[in-house]
Amino acid sequence: MANVEIYTWTTCPYCIKAKGLLNRKGVEFTEYNITGDDDARAKMVERTGGPKSVPQIFINDVHYGGCDDLHALDAEGKLDVILNG
Repeated sequence: MANVEIYTWTTCPYCIKAKGLLNRKGVEFTEYNITGDDDARAKMVERTGGPKSVPQIFINDVHYGGCDDLHALDAEGKLDVILNG
């Protein structure tokens, strides 16, 4: 199974929605809750190459974007391929 990492904030509805999709698919993931942690957010931004919003999702160390990007991949039938690749 793929190594999935997601950067989140506690009260972010998009984070909750993205985690919900991963949970429905039975995907185990590592969550980095960066709520109020400027250093952790800076590390996330460095890793994403610019995006500062949450969630930010990485699969096998590849940045796939945020919640809408994750759902778009799923709608296109690509998410399962990436997760099981």
